[in-house]
Parts: sequence; C-alpha cells; structure tokens
Amino acid sequence: MYEAAWIGGNALLTTNHPADPSAILQTAFAFWHSKVLLTAVELGVFTKLGDRHVTGAQLGAELGLHPRGIADFFDALVAMKFLFRDGDGPTSMYFNTPEGALFLDEASPRYIGGILVMLNSRLFKFWNDLPEALRTGKPQNEIKHGQKGMFEELYSDLSRLEQFIGAMTGLSRINFESLAEKFDFSNYQSLCDVGGASGLLCIEVAKKHSHLQCTSFDLPAVQPIARKHIAASGLSGRIDTAGGDFFNDPLPNADVITMGMILHDWNLDKKMHLIRAAYDALPSGGALIAIEALIDDARRENVHGLLMSLNMLIEFGDAFDYSGADFRKWCEEVGFQRFDVIPLAGPSSAAVAYK
Repeated sequence: MYEAAWIGGNALLTTNHPADPSAILQTAFAFWHSKVLLTAVELGVFTKLGDRHVTGAQLGAELGLHPRGIADFFDALVAMKFLFRDGDGPTSMYFNTPEGALFLDEASPRYIGGILVMLNSRLFKFWNDLPEALRTGKPQNEIKHGQKGMFEELYSDLSRLEQFIGAMTGLSRINFESLAEKFDFSNYQSLCDVGGASGLLCIEVAKKHSHLQCTSFDLPAVQPIARKHIAASGLSGRIDTAGGDFFNDPLPNADVITMGMILHDWNLDKKMHLIRAAYDALPSGGALIAIEALIDDARRENVHGLLMSLNMLIEFGDAFDYSGADFRKWCEEVGFQRFDVIPLAGPSSAAVAYK
C-alpha cells in the first residue's frame, strides 16, 4: 500500500511502492469475463456436460459451435475456474466443477442459471446505455424502444411469467433459506410474503418452522404458479395463496410480512405506500422484513447493492436500492418502533422493522 500527496495536480508517492493499474484494467475488461460465462450458460455448456468428461471437439459439436472458437472458449472457462480439464491438447477432457454442476446444470435443484440467461438476453445490452440513463434519469429497457415494460409484458403471457419467476427462484433461494435459519420466528404464528411469486419464501420458511401458517400474496395471474410449486413441496396444508394488487388492495393480515426484492422496484412514494400497507396489516409486535442487497449505510462497501440500484435506474428510472438507515427512517415515519439488519447470503441482508 502507499499514500499519495497531490502537488500541482500530480500525485507524488510517499513510499517506494509503484502505482499499480491492475485493478483498473481488471474492471475495465470485466465484461469479457462476464460475456464468456453468460454465453456458456445460454448455450447450455454446463447442462450438456452434466456428469460427463468429454473432449472439446465433442462438446463443441454437440453445442453446434464452429471449430475456430472451441478451444479458446472452453479453455477460457477453465482459466476462469468455471470448468475443469483433464490433460492438455485436443484429447483432453472437459468436465464440470462442483459449483458448475450444482448451480449451472439445469438438472440441478440448486440451478441459478435462469438469472444469468436473463442478464445475457436483456441487461447486458441495456447496460450499454448507462451514460444515457445517468444523463436523463429514464429507463433504458424495452420501454425506450417503444415496447411494453418488463412487468407489463410478462404478465400478459403466463408461460413467460413462469419462466421469469423460475429465473429469479435460484437467485432468491439462498437468501430465503438464510432468513429461515437466522430470523427468530418462534413468537409468531403467521407470515405473509408480499410479491410471493412462486411461493418460494413461504416454502423455505415453512420447511424450517412447522408452527407457521404462511400466505403467498401476489397478482391473481401468479397464483396458479405459486399453487403448483407449493403443492410440489408438499406444504399445501400450511401455505395458502392470496391474489391482489399491493398498490390497490390491503395486504393480508399476518404476524410477519416479508418483501423479497420488492421495495427496490419502486420510487419513494410507492415504497412508503408499501411500508404503510404492511404496518396496517401487522399486529402490535409484528415484523416487516425487507430482503434486498442492502447498501451499507456509509455507501462505501456493498458494490453489488450500489450496482443493483443503478440497474433499477436502467429498468425503471425512478426506482432505487437503499440502505438499512434509509429503511429505518422510512419505517419510523410510519410508526415502527424497533429495527434490525440481518446479513443473509453474499451481499444481501434482511432489514427488519417491528411494530
């Protein structure tokens, strides 16, 4: 490490360590790395491999790839630690890493590749317009090109909606499992997950806490998807679904109300509407839990949370992510009395407000 003093517009190093541009270059070229991984998921590399060991030529032929890029593509994945390779040269055999097999093979129940496919097909190109988003404050997604907004388009087609919900499921599961493990549900009898999608949060919490009765609340179009997943989990006796619009209908009453990656989709007025609606639906002593990639209060550490907030700019314009301190301020205005932040998986946390 070194310290620098600025003299006449120039940084003069105060130790013998030279300045190192590697971090700058690593970030500048990071989109190369990202595009290789996202392309591999979209092509089905990890799913096609499964538990097999195959040559690059064989795998490339199965994926319909031109010979020119096969070795470079698969070896880049090896160098990036997303694939293993046994041997060198044309006869060497490629196979999945444990992480690839668990998280990127579609046959795995822990598959998270759905969100990576969405990143590749939608967000990769929309983020190219980040400069315009910063200059205008306007969305850079389909709306910019005269098409329907993401949610409007999804809810008009049940099959696409289910595909989207499936894409989000893998990403959310690790946070919902962590919440079920870390939050003390022992004093509560009921939970309502607002924007419950496939019912995953209710499923993960109900599996861990057998005394809880849960409700997954979302638009009526989503209820068949939730019912199917809840039935598959064997928890239909303890998890109900409820249909409604959380901006126009009261929320179901419950001891705990959860919102997983919901508040960040909206501007401040709509965030406050949802917080007030939760307050009204909770009993004294009840808890509102918001699960997000919470930005650290000093806005210096959680890079993912800050980038997620920029993504909300690109997707919705006036939507944004927030810190635990922001959440506490908003909830205090509504009347909540006590607050907590519980770290979950990776950059995500649960912000908790008690009535």
